[in-house]
Amino acid sequence: MGSLSTANVEFCLDVFKELNSNNIGDNIFFSPLSLLYALSMILLGARRNSAEQMEKVLHFNHVVESLKPGFKDSSKCSQAGRIHSELGALLSQIKQPDSNYTLSIANRLYGTKLMAFHQQYLTCSEKLYQAQLKTVDFEHSPEETRKTINAWVESKTNGKVTNLFGKGTIDPSSVMVLVNVIYFKGQWQNKFQEGETSKTPFQLGEGKSVTVDMMYQTGIFKLAFIKKPRIQVLELPFVNNRLSMIILLPVGKAKLEQIEKELNLKTFQEWTSSSNMMEKEVEVYIPRFKLEIKYELNSLLKSLGMTDIFDQTKADLSRMSPAKNLYLSKVIHKSYVDVNEEGTEAAAATGNIVVVKNVPMRAQFMANRPFLFFIKHTRTNMILFFGKLASP
Repeated sequence: MGSLSTANVEFCLDVFKELNSNNIGDNIFFSPLSLLYALSMILLGARRNSAEQMEKVLHFNHVVESLKPGFKDSSKCSQAGRIHSELGALLSQIKQPDSNYTLSIANRLYGTKLMAFHQQYLTCSEKLYQAQLKTVDFEHSPEETRKTINAWVESKTNGKVTNLFGKGTIDPSSVMVLVNVIYFKGQWQNKFQEGETSKTPFQLGEGKSVTVDMMYQTGIFKLAFIKKPRIQVLELPFVNNRLSMIILLPVGKAKLEQIEKELNLKTFQEWTSSSNMMEKEVEVYIPRFKLEIKYELNSLLKSLGMTDIFDQTKADLSRMSPAKNLYLSKVIHKSYVDVNEEGTEAAAATGNIVVVKNVPMRAQFMANRPFLFFIKHTRTNMILFFGKLASP
């Protein structure tokens, strides 16, 4: 499933760069995995140009040869294209129950009751994505529908993601709304002791700083030193090592902007490669922080090339419904993360790499300036969440 994790990283970095250019200096947090699944559910019902654009944006166009969705056998969903069955299998692997952490991923389509949907599509989206289509009355009960959707989201995120759709955001003319939710709560393999947390300045740039609660511990962690740009890469595992948080921290005179500029699939894979990381004793300082960010992604997805699906005159969702005017009205994504002493709760270059090998036995990792971080599933290398902490 390596090719899927590559598509996941490429899509993740595309979304991050768009968000970063539109939200300069802001914190960023989203779930590429959740978005990937939700949009794949739409892809399952798309055809022709709409499907091709989606495949390209999701980087599925070079993942597997038998990618094209298409129901050849009315009784089987395995014919819907290998990408969908692979994604379904991957989701099952990532969602395996574990008493040490909670991870729930849920997608749902809300469609107008004025429109018929193909039973084949409903059966396969439920089988492959554990996703149901809920028919609602956008036209006569937009506010009631909004509250119904918000209540479902809240129930799936342990109450952390509330009011996903603000008052008046569900339009009576809506025909379909896609909602994707991911919630994660995990404990660190090595917890930070609250007594070690202290008030410390966090550099914001241009000589400005803000005081944060800086957590501290010393332990054996995987760490890499990248020479150009100067970065420290730290891996903090969660209990059972199934998931881990990786932090990309600029050091010395390096700025986060340099890392962002050089960030692409190749550099990302090189910088975070386990072969470049060495286990060593590290003094770890990372701030306690909490982020809750909501994005409406229509314009972002359009700028990446997914345009037809949002256009009533061009969208082709004929595998989803026989109706001619079905299109995607809104993609709203809201994520929440809480990083503390116990663990994390989350509900988002050219040339060869030079790795410094001759470093002192004990190293210091002081995250007192803006950094990038992501939470990944160790076995599959899928990125569940990706973020930028510009200001705690």
